[in-house]
Amino acid sequence: MSTTTAKPQRSPEEIEDIILRKIFLVTLTDSMVNDTRIVYLQMTAAEILSEGAELRLSTDLMERVLVDRLSGTFNNSSPESPFQYLIGVYRRAYDEGKKISNMKDKSVRAQMELVVNQAKKLAVSYCRIHLGNPDMFPDPERTKSNVSPLLPLVFNEVSSSIDQFSSSGSGSSSGGVSCPGFLDELFKDSDFETMEPILKQLYEDLRGIVLKCSALGNFQQPLRALMYLISFPVGVRALVSHPWWIPKGAYLNGRVIEMTSILGPFFHVSALPDQSIFKGQPDVGQQCFSESSTRRPADLLSLFTTIKTVMNNLYDGLAEILRSLLKNTGTRENVLQYIAEVINKNASRAHIQVDPISSASSGMFVNLSAVMLRLCEPFLDANSTKKDKIDPKYVFYGSRLNFKELTALHASSEEVTEWLNKNNPTNSSERENIAARSQHESTSYSFICECFFMTARVLNLGLLKAFSDFKHLVQDISRCEDNLSTLKTMQEQAPSPRLAQDIARLEKEIDSFTQEKLCYEAQILRDGGLLQHALSFYQLMVVWLVGRLGGFKMPLPQSCPMEFACMPEHFVEDIMELLIFASRIPRALDGVKLDEFMNFIIMFMASPEYIRNPYLRAKMVEVLNCWMPRRSDTSSVTSSLFEGDQLSVQYLVKNLLKLYVDIEFTGSHTQFYDKFNIRHNIAELLEYLWQVPVHQNAWKQIAKEEEKGVYLNFLNFLINDSIFLLDESLNKILELKELEAEMSNTIEWEQRPAQERQERTRLFHSQENIIRIDMKLAMEDVSMLAFSTEQITAPFLLPEMVERVASMLNYFLLQLVGPQRKSLSLKDPEKYEFRPKQLLKQIVNIYVHLANGDHENIFPSAITKDGRSYNDQIFTEASNVLRRIGEDPRIINAFDDLGKKAKAAASEAMDAEAILGDIPDEFLDPIQYTLMKDPVILPSSRMIVDRPVIQRHLLSDASDPFNRSHLTPDMLIPDTQLKQKIEEFVRSQQSKQRSEDMSMQSSSKSTIQSMDGSMPLID
Repeated sequence: MSTTTAKPQRSPEEIEDIILRKIFLVTLTDSMVNDTRIVYLQMTAAEILSEGAELRLSTDLMERVLVDRLSGTFNNSSPESPFQYLIGVYRRAYDEGKKISNMKDKSVRAQMELVVNQAKKLAVSYCRIHLGNPDMFPDPERTKSNVSPLLPLVFNEVSSSIDQFSSSGSGSSSGGVSCPGFLDELFKDSDFETMEPILKQLYEDLRGIVLKCSALGNFQQPLRALMYLISFPVGVRALVSHPWWIPKGAYLNGRVIEMTSILGPFFHVSALPDQSIFKGQPDVGQQCFSESSTRRPADLLSLFTTIKTVMNNLYDGLAEILRSLLKNTGTRENVLQYIAEVINKNASRAHIQVDPISSASSGMFVNLSAVMLRLCEPFLDANSTKKDKIDPKYVFYGSRLNFKELTALHASSEEVTEWLNKNNPTNSSERENIAARSQHESTSYSFICECFFMTARVLNLGLLKAFSDFKHLVQDISRCEDNLSTLKTMQEQAPSPRLAQDIARLEKEIDSFTQEKLCYEAQILRDGGLLQHALSFYQLMVVWLVGRLGGFKMPLPQSCPMEFACMPEHFVEDIMELLIFASRIPRALDGVKLDEFMNFIIMFMASPEYIRNPYLRAKMVEVLNCWMPRRSDTSSVTSSLFEGDQLSVQYLVKNLLKLYVDIEFTGSHTQFYDKFNIRHNIAELLEYLWQVPVHQNAWKQIAKEEEKGVYLNFLNFLINDSIFLLDESLNKILELKELEAEMSNTIEWEQRPAQERQERTRLFHSQENIIRIDMKLAMEDVSMLAFSTEQITAPFLLPEMVERVASMLNYFLLQLVGPQRKSLSLKDPEKYEFRPKQLLKQIVNIYVHLANGDHENIFPSAITKDGRSYNDQIFTEASNVLRRIGEDPRIINAFDDLGKKAKAAASEAMDAEAILGDIPDEFLDPIQYTLMKDPVILPSSRMIVDRPVIQRHLLSDASDPFNRSHLTPDMLIPDTQLKQKIEEFVRSQQSKQRSEDMSMQSSSKSTIQSMDGSMPLID
């Protein structure tokens, strides 16, 4: 009969006995019981009888009975471990409690509730004792598992309908058994010393389960278990007190922290590729993206969504764990120490080549990036006053993170040290205490400040490093595909087993790389939320950095404040990399306010006094290039950034021109080739800005104000680049045609060794790429000269520039319409970006534009001074070609007129040369060997040169050409005495020539008169 309907004749003592027998599964009488689980405590019964007490279970005997039950060995058919028995006691007490609630007698009910609650407390208490001292009671299950028997209960407590996996591997069959309230009682109100070893084991077990998990593995249940355990104060304390919270040891490195710390394996869970020995299972790339080219787009999309969802579950869970620990003032310091240790031990992740054995995985750092961004959310509003709590002194004095090894925006390490010494007490006793004071000060920075700088470091080593890895992966795939294409072409021409093997190897490599690429895409590129959080963080970074200088205004202060100059360079570099990356992902910038980023770029891209690294400033142009409204997109969301922003209208063109000049000298050994790519981005922007009226007006104003300054330098480098690129392209075309001829002679080609054919084929494709790139850049430069000379001509006609421009135009004209033009014909010129008709039209347009602006008629004579390329027949031939290709007749007529003027100027120049005769050496420029018109003395070498000649040299190289000492135009010393001598010499020679002419004329007249006098009249 049920205890809830106990017969009236039963006393409370009898009821208590029945309930306790059911809970503890014991009896004190040797009655024939069918339930094999019930144990007869014979020795206990004998002791009770000897004490003169009744053989009835009661609260007084409860603990004694429990200890005897746990201590004895009984012959029941299914022996339980002490833990399983105690859990059973608690669960049965819980069940009895539910039945008791139906009792009608309130007094008995209250009494029995106390009995049940005491039984539960006793079960929990002995559970703690047993788990803390497993050897106390005999345990038949002891050697079967190394994991805590609590683990299945914890998993059951946090189980969710979305769990796709059972708790296999948890080490116990009781994983599915529910024991309501047991864990809460176990962990609540318990002393730390008792619970620490129990929780220590649990944390190690959870870490072990997750250690080899990928994004597709069973990490969600252990993650929820961890979140559950730290919901108890004792769980929080035990976690940060665990010796593996921050592992110690002489061989501690980034990878060791990731794999051995308690939280490390949770952060390691990822979809991103990793070193094979550390790779989580199941392998995401292999399982989701192998042979991806054969999969339907909808299937790939579904996989991307799945991975994004599970990773965000991980981010949210880990953020919640850290948040809980950070809210607790007793554990906040432990969390900050852990994050700092992870950052400092993985500083090498910033290197191009990362050692995967000693550094943590990309997966860990991308996960940590996402979690840190979640922790930053409360203060990410750039307009909030919370940003005022971000103290720049943290970089100098904060001892938690090591900023000293990082490259600063402008200051050298010596300058930083000097500045710190100047701003710190310098007496020796104080200096000795700097380290101790730094340690003390580390705790005085606000959490917002610490979180801000830690997030900046984590993003640099995590999300931004992943962007870089992804970019290199794409390049590797492209390189492999190019090589594969080459090998397949060779296989078609001359099949061989070796080639077939190489093709198979490359195809396998491409599939492997593609798997990795799609893993990056799934976890990062497809996660719009992650990118938006990162953009919000860097928007705050931009506003905060500019705040060091007083806000978004120009011009910038004359000297760069040290607080700005000492900030790590990667802060700004990461901003630019993120903007470039996000700009190339569809819709990633939707809803993002870009104005602050735009103004920051305009302020600093041409300010080497603030940002020393020219490549970093060039990256800013790359960002602008990504945002540039395309011609087809008239309603671009970014057009207002370029056309409506005040700083943009006032400074954008000027700073682009300045950077175009600055980038000539980067200090890198690759500076010569680097500048072309950077200037390509600038040229594209300038071409777009020329079409915007406000920017075109600004451009014209700069050309007027900076005629002999930055604009002249800009033109000089533009012309230099145009000549080099076109010359290089045309020479490479001739080389390519030779290779083409070799390969087209099939009989001779197939007789060559396979390796030689392979090398020549590779060279052919390499030359094709070089021509394509160089020709594109050359066409771009000539195009800029063509459209800008229509409105701006004065700087081109300056003495130091006009002959340079004329020589360039003559050279291009000779190549395009001269005798060798047929040797430059290609089967498919468009493939190489070579458009000779368009190029010829642009060259002729530049000639005509400059002639139209030439009010002093100096351009024709400058054209003829070029002895290498000028020929009046070339002008005639160019006009003929222009007529054939349909150029505007007005342009052709203007060009013909210029050709006639040039021809006349050439004739005059020859006459003038004849008049001067032998010119004394002291009057000749030592660089060009031409007659000087405005001689100047170089202050260092004391050499005398013609002013236009040396000024032309100084446009490209600010040094004395004779001894390489520093030289600028304002340092030139006019040699007025020599100038007078040259002028007197010219006048003398001209006077001499006039006298000779008059003498010849008078001689001629007298001859005619004598002839007239002697000739007979005609009848």
